[in-house]
Amino acid sequence: MYGDPATIRKILTELGDTWAVVGLSNNPDRAAYGVARILQRHGKRIVPIHPKAETVHGERGYASLAEVPFAIDVVDVFVNSSLAGQVADEAVAAGARAVWFQLDVVDEDAFERTRAAGLDMVMDRCPAIEIPTLAA
Repeated sequence: MYGDPATIRKILTELGDTWAVVGLSNNPDRAAYGVARILQRHGKRIVPIHPKAETVHGERGYASLAEVPFAIDVVDVFVNSSLAGQVADEAVAAGARAVWFQLDVVDEDAFERTRAAGLDMVMDRCPAIEIPTLAA
């Protein structure tokens, strides 16, 4: 199941607090901008990943996951489904512990590859929507 409640809870509460947000820029009209702010409010360190490598919400950006010089716990993916599989593969190569594909981002082959590599994964869900459900 792409949005297994136990996996969602594990990623949000147990796997670490450093989240690379792929597709995050300084555009406040983009969903990634608001979701990254919510992640910060819930104690997560966000790492913007975008070709422009912009600093967002006070955090230095990087052009790719491979450029990040420290461990990433979760890779939160805000790119379209046709590009998401490559990002999932990069997350595996970078040593991430989990991959999270945002709403409407679905790649079943990437899901299988990522899980086979030992990472937890969620697809077609949003952590900003899921975080409030943790208290329930």
